[in-house]
Amino acid sequence: MFITDTMDRVISCSYKWNCFLFKKGLFNTTIQLMAKRVKKGQAEGNAPKKLKLTNPGSWEHMILPTELEGQVDFNPVSKTADSRPWNLKIISWNINGIRAVVKSGKLAYLKFENPDIICLQETKCAEADIPEEAKFLDYHKYYNSADKKGYSSTALYSKKKPLSVSYGIDKPEHDNEGRVITAEYPGFYVVTVYVPNSGRKLVRLDYRREWNTDFLAYCKELDSKKPVIVAGDLNVAHTEIDLANPKTNAKSSGFTPEEREDFSTWLDDGFVDTFRHFHGDLKGAYTFWTYMSNARKRNVGWRLDYFVTSERFVKNIATNSIREIVLGSDHCPIMLLVADETAKEEEALITEANNQLKDENVDSKEVPEASSENGTGA
Repeated sequence: MFITDTMDRVISCSYKWNCFLFKKGLFNTTIQLMAKRVKKGQAEGNAPKKLKLTNPGSWEHMILPTELEGQVDFNPVSKTADSRPWNLKIISWNINGIRAVVKSGKLAYLKFENPDIICLQETKCAEADIPEEAKFLDYHKYYNSADKKGYSSTALYSKKKPLSVSYGIDKPEHDNEGRVITAEYPGFYVVTVYVPNSGRKLVRLDYRREWNTDFLAYCKELDSKKPVIVAGDLNVAHTEIDLANPKTNAKSSGFTPEEREDFSTWLDDGFVDTFRHFHGDLKGAYTFWTYMSNARKRNVGWRLDYFVTSERFVKNIATNSIREIVLGSDHCPIMLLVADETAKEEEALITEANNQLKDENVDSKEVPEASSENGTGA
């Protein structure tokens, strides 16, 4: 009651004061003086700070989210089993809505991670509606949007232009949800994928199993031509150590015996879960946490995001890491560091060509000395 009475008095006094100024012809003058003071403060750099919902403007203006300052090694030292340093970084991230993560300012993380290839899932956005902040500079951009607005969808960004890019898996019954983009490079394919969820009460489990079969066939067809790197949200926790509460989730979407069996079939068919290859039976390593019950802070999560590669390609991988500290989605990014031999070959060819061009320029500048026999000397 006291607070209500006090507020009424403040409002009443403010109203009476404004009426007094208006009657005296001073109201407009007061407003003008206030405006001058604000401009003066802005000129002196004392303007009040506005709450920023997004990083301003475009890619070059993005700032690192404060929680990542000094917490992330963006250039880790890592080598392959045969001691080759990595020269290619791939980031995969289910961002759970590209417009939402732009609005939060967390998409700026990618600028500082500076990957060579970025694979995004669940962008939930048509290509025409992609925010300017998400049209990354220095990248070739590819989007696969679902027919249903605001649903599913994927994106792939690449510093180096791929040899070819395709969308979907050549199955009309699967390709209307924008779930797959395939980029071909000289030494491998990169496939970003957002695998269908079996849904509440497993209403889409039968469809999910059809997808699993068809997607494996698609990957095997690519693998017959060159190695494959599959990056994305596979919507399955393969083993009991891939989620915090396996016993209570035995019949949950993403941990059914059928989904796990299908994933095992994939791995038995010449493909490798690279995280388990490098980290063995490490527990507590998750990439997804529900927004409920403070799950992320308590690390009650699931490992749903993977880099699965052709078995013969593993020798070219330095490491697979989870960027669990990165916020902005109910998933966190995952990182693959690769020693790309084709990149080294290209660099060698470019260096050789530059050296050859330099030698040709030197030769063209050499002028033979004039003979004294034809001179005019004494």
